[in-house]
This record gives sequence, C-alpha cells and structure tokens, in this order.
Amino acid sequence: MVRMLLKAEGAVVCLGSLLLYFQQDGGWLLLILLLLGPDLSMLGYLAGPRAGSRAYDAVHTYVAPALVLGTGLFADAPMAVRIALIWTAHIGLDRLLGYGLKYPTHFKDTHLQRV
Repeated sequence: MVRMLLKAEGAVVCLGSLLLYFQQDGGWLLLILLLLGPDLSMLGYLAGPRAGSRAYDAVHTYVAPALVLGTGLFADAPMAVRIALIWTAHIGLDRLLGYGLKYPTHFKDTHLQRV
C-alpha cells in the first residue's frame, strides 16, 4: 500500500508539473531536451558509490527545483520557471517508476526500494 501511494504521489507531481509547464507556454523541444537532464548526475558513480549517490541525490530532491521555481517567479523569469517545472516532472516520474534517493552502498539501494 505504501509503495502504491508513493508511486501515485510521483504521478501527481509529474503530471501536475507538466500541466503547469504547458500552461506557461512551454514547448515540446525544451521538454524533450531537458527531461532526462538530471540523470546526467549518474556520471558521479564513475567516482564511486559515495560520490555517485551524493551527485544523484543533489539533483533528485525537490529542494533545488523549488528554489529555481521561486526565483523564477520572483524575478519574473519564465525560462527559470519552465526549467524548474521540467526538473520537478523528472523527479516525479522517477518516483512513479520506483526510483528514489540513493544510499551510498549501491546504486540500486534507494529510499523507496531496492531497484
């Protein structure tokens, strides 16, 4: 039941972010180019599991996109708002698929489950 709720939460965050993105006149090209961008942080695993989990987790929490979103709204910077919404959609999609924040033990050890 808990896993199902976490996946549902991820779906709501992903879909809500995408709806807001398109409401902000976001285009398909930017979405396609940036949607998987946060996964480049997996390259940190080339330096080992501890560095990899830190790099991955740094861009897979809602803290940074929330700060970018707030800054974009405050500064009237629509591109920052769009980037933050894409980033948030990415994290929500990951949660929907069962991917969570990583423990430094192994890439497959997440706060949601062992992938």
